[in-house]
Amino acid sequence: MPRRPASGVLESVVDYPDEHVQRPRRRRTRRLRDVFGSPDSYGLVLVLILVTYAVSATVTATWALSLVLFVQIGTIWTTLHASQARRRLRAVASAVLVASAAVAFLQLFVPGEPPGGGLIAVTCGLLYLIAPGVIVRHLVLRPAVDIETLLGAIAAYLMLGMAFAFAYQAVGALQHGPFFGTQGEGNISQDLFFSFTTLTTTGYGNLVPAKNPGQSLAVTEMLFGQLFLVTAVAKVVNAVRPTRVRGRPPTDDDSR
Repeated sequence: MPRRPASGVLESVVDYPDEHVQRPRRRRTRRLRDVFGSPDSYGLVLVLILVTYAVSATVTATWALSLVLFVQIGTIWTTLHASQARRRLRAVASAVLVASAAVAFLQLFVPGEPPGGGLIAVTCGLLYLIAPGVIVRHLVLRPAVDIETLLGAIAAYLMLGMAFAFAYQAVGALQHGPFFGTQGEGNISQDLFFSFTTLTTTGYGNLVPAKNPGQSLAVTEMLFGQLFLVTAVAKVVNAVRPTRVRGRPPTDDDSR
């Protein structure tokens, strides 16, 4: 009498014919979730930077800077956590974040044009100046160059553009006369546009600072942007290597 196959084997073949296809998909999904959803990853920092830019560029109400500052607090906190900043720096940054949250909260109840707009812009700029330095320090100390290093370098580069944008906003709020001369004072959306076109040396020319210190800040941003690209980002992109699949023999491409 012929023997019947084990039921467990039969069920695994019949009920789960595409298990070998589902596992790589689940693994990729889990990897993406770990990169862009974990507070220990620079992927989440990058997402928060994009959210800050979107909010800053689209919200034009008088309370927009306060909302941006709230988003920035979460961005900086995540950056300090992902970069494994020193305990003393975390304590100082936490005090600054609490003070920034208090300023942003009080600003929500000020009717009309906020009188402390320049102070909020200065605070935003300082917060975004702290984060790139912390990220670069952590990337230099990392023993390996991987996707986290690449994401961290991109996040630090974008934070430079955000920091200078709020610096332009602060200068325009504190100096006499419109920041862009005949083009007007400029809102946060225009400052972001001008900052990133300056950082990347695109320079459309439709917005130009009328006088110093705005002109000197623009030159400084151009230098920082180019130096950062030719040193940090270029080195990271050149050094990063895709992870070799387990079980696959190394090829000539892996050794290059």
